[in-house]
Amino acid sequence: MAVPEVNEKLLRELEAMGFPSARATRALQGSGNASIEAAIDWIIDHGNDPDVDEMPRVSIDLDVRSPEPCFVTEEMKKKARQLRDCARNNRPEEKNSPREREKERIRAGKELLEAERIAEEIERRRFLASRKAEKEEEKRARERVLQKLRNDKLERRQKLEVSSDSLMSSKHTLPLGETKMNAHVYSAAKAEQMRECLRSIRRNHKGDDARVRRAFQTLLTYIGNVARNPEVEKFRRIRLSNPVFQERVGALEGGVEFLELCGFRKTEGLEFLFLPRDKVDMGVLHSAGSQLKSALTNPYFGLL
Repeated sequence: MAVPEVNEKLLRELEAMGFPSARATRALQGSGNASIEAAIDWIIDHGNDPDVDEMPRVSIDLDVRSPEPCFVTEEMKKKARQLRDCARNNRPEEKNSPREREKERIRAGKELLEAERIAEEIERRRFLASRKAEKEEEKRARERVLQKLRNDKLERRQKLEVSSDSLMSSKHTLPLGETKMNAHVYSAAKAEQMRECLRSIRRNHKGDDARVRRAFQTLLTYIGNVARNPEVEKFRRIRLSNPVFQERVGALEGGVEFLELCGFRKTEGLEFLFLPRDKVDMGVLHSAGSQLKSALTNPYFGLL
């Protein structure tokens, strides 16, 4: 297969009018190299053919001699201009080709994905800001509750201290009946102070139940030894620097205070806790034992 031979003069004239070489060659071949006008008419009739701009191939030679001279007339030029204008006007339609539509679809898809990503990022930031505000509000609420509990605790302690002081100062001036009644009130106040010491141990070490239980059992042992053997001094004397005592009781806030409520006092350069024989109060010791047993058996002690 070879490119057909056409009239070179007519081909140059068609190319000068703006037609592609392949289209001009196909037009001359299709019109039999008759004339410029015939070639232009062929282009008008076949301008929408899918292969109009493909170089034709033939297996035989054509007679390319023009039977007579051909001249480009004004009408031919006019038709050529119309064809060029029509071709230019049809170019935008190429955007509607499958390839262009696919490009447009891909571009629109990318824009949609980007818009969704931006919307998700905005929503995520809004959620994080809202969650942060909620956490801060929860923190402030907890602080208010804790502050109220601390204030209530301080108020109760002050009332108990005032009650204890007033009872001690009026102990020798009250009639016998009132003395017994106030002694009961004093005992109840001291029992509440003991419970508060044990609650303090529980709250400060609520993540270590084994250590809290060991502290309660150790305190119960100290109190039980004194109650059963009040005459034996070794049970009424505790060395503060003793490693076992420090590890089980002394290092826990509320441990030493509990023993002081039972009558023990720091003596000899603050090296010992000592309970004098004449200060042993069996009622106080029994009350302390009851508080310790309650703390050991009640799983919710100090947590509510």
